[in-house]
Amino acid sequence: MTRDFLASVELPFVDRLDGSGPSCRCEPAFDGDVLEVDGDDCPGGGRLADRPGCRATVVEELEARDVETVCTRSAGFERAYEGDSAALLVAAGRFADAVRFHDRALASRAREDPLGAARVAAGRGEPLDRIGAETGLAAFLGASYAEVLRPHVGPTVARSRVLASPPADATLADHYELDTGAVVRRYACEDGLDVYHLTPADHRLDAAATATLAAAYRTLARGEVAGGERAPSRAVRSVAEPDQPTTTLVGALRKYTRGLGVLEDVFADPLVTDAFASAPVSENRLRVRRAGETLRTNVQLTASGAAALASRFRRASGRAFSRASPTLDATADAGGRRIRVAGVTDPLSDGVGFTFRAHDESAFRLADLVANGTLPADAAGLLSLAVEYGAAILLAGARGAGKTTLLGALLWELPAGVRTVVIEDTPELPLAELRADGRDVQPLHVDAAVEGDPAPDASRGAVGPTEALRTALRLGDGAIVVGEVRGEEARVLYEAMRVGAADGAVLGTIHGGGGDAVRERVVTDLGVPETAFADTDLVVTLEAHDGRDGRRRRLAAIEGVGGRNGGVEFQPLLSDGTVRPAADQLLATLADPDDAVDDVRRRRERRSAGLVRTAADVHDESHAGR
Repeated sequence: MTRDFLASVELPFVDRLDGSGPSCRCEPAFDGDVLEVDGDDCPGGGRLADRPGCRATVVEELEARDVETVCTRSAGFERAYEGDSAALLVAAGRFADAVRFHDRALASRAREDPLGAARVAAGRGEPLDRIGAETGLAAFLGASYAEVLRPHVGPTVARSRVLASPPADATLADHYELDTGAVVRRYACEDGLDVYHLTPADHRLDAAATATLAAAYRTLARGEVAGGERAPSRAVRSVAEPDQPTTTLVGALRKYTRGLGVLEDVFADPLVTDAFASAPVSENRLRVRRAGETLRTNVQLTASGAAALASRFRRASGRAFSRASPTLDATADAGGRRIRVAGVTDPLSDGVGFTFRAHDESAFRLADLVANGTLPADAAGLLSLAVEYGAAILLAGARGAGKTTLLGALLWELPAGVRTVVIEDTPELPLAELRADGRDVQPLHVDAAVEGDPAPDASRGAVGPTEALRTALRLGDGAIVVGEVRGEEARVLYEAMRVGAADGAVLGTIHGGGGDAVRERVVTDLGVPETAFADTDLVVTLEAHDGRDGRRRRLAAIEGVGGRNGGVEFQPLLSDGTVRPAADQLLATLADPDDAVDDVRRRRERRSAGLVRTAADVHDESHAGR
């Protein structure tokens, strides 16, 4: 018997003489609808696409039962076979079980080489081709293992997986590297929805380095190194070999234990503004919005990864997130950016799901908004002086229009000596930066879910916006800032304005598309008398649209609010970005009695000119940094 002949013989459970198919020593075990395969002691490592022995071990297990996922792990790396990949393996198990009665040799081949067995069955006629059709194996005729057995992969510490290979019909359109070391490839697909294909730096580690990452994770989890910010570095260096990429390993361990995992890579892309992890996350790949376009990705969170994120956000926000309270608003940092997190869970959704939105603009100043085209300089000068004079201003617009960004910028326009009480349910405003600048800022954190609840959760110490606003009015004179005016607190706010309890600027955001829409929202929906609404000085409306360069926000209108015959009328204060004379007249009513309209106009013009000069400096600095 020649060596060539021996090498050609199918030997499912023994070493092949040419070394291409080492015997499998994987250890499989079922966990619900998942077949978990430990390949640490197996030469094939559970790589089902190119290791026939490992395939045979898995298929043999699937002769007894079906699963949704086959997950193999070895040397700190995980491969999850789902969708068509799992379907092929399950069909092979069904086929091997059903065909064994007719042809034991073919059943044996189906375990190791199910695609080859499918071709044999199709060529032999009844009953084998019928069994191939009934078990689903015939559906994979003409396919290759490289095409079908495409796992989602990732380090076991990641609690997320990425699909290593691009879609079969994809054409590479762009590629670039992020500051985290991750590589992004954009693929154009025939269905018109492009793929944002991410390869984190830790996915390019060799087997030894990946095993070191897993060992460092265990060291950290067991508390074998001192805690603190440097703990990931200590854990890696305690187990790494001298020639291993410790910088990459430390970054990966910190990302997966201190950060938001793969989301750190996603938001390291400055043009990514949103990421969507729809429930159930283990069945849906992440989608992102980049430069105004929605793209699907090759990234998928695991159920345990989503649960870990939920737990983290719950602890950070101090709010419940459970079946009894199935929604969550929180903030976090990812990729060096501030991220707002909205979460849902059972019974509102099929498990945990998240939307992540970048709020890079939270510490913007008015000059930044002039520089990026959001505000005309004349309008910025008008708003700056109105805030300094203590105006009552509502910032209106749709979700994502930039209301919170402008509100944060206006806080810097309050006189330095003014005490500011800020009411937010989700921290988004630049309060830490203001305090670092020496401003007196008192935040009040509220839980909007408590509003109107006759029996709020006292164990959480939750306070609703209305009670927080009453508290703010008792904390002394100064400005009052309401992150979002949306409920019963609106009546308290306008009552405070009516009686002069708010001794300073009153600023807040509200959903609405202009003065009339805001009045409808406040008066009809929130129950504020129209005569009280007339105490608003300005309604500022913003709008946004998506373009190739990302989401562009801009000022739509500034309207003055006035009472007339018991009602309210709105007066446009801008015309093509230029301030109308009525704006200076309105500012004069807010200024000191000795200030004439001309004095106010000259002050506003100087303020606008100063913002233009600062905006030019901002523009020059941003271009110098490119």
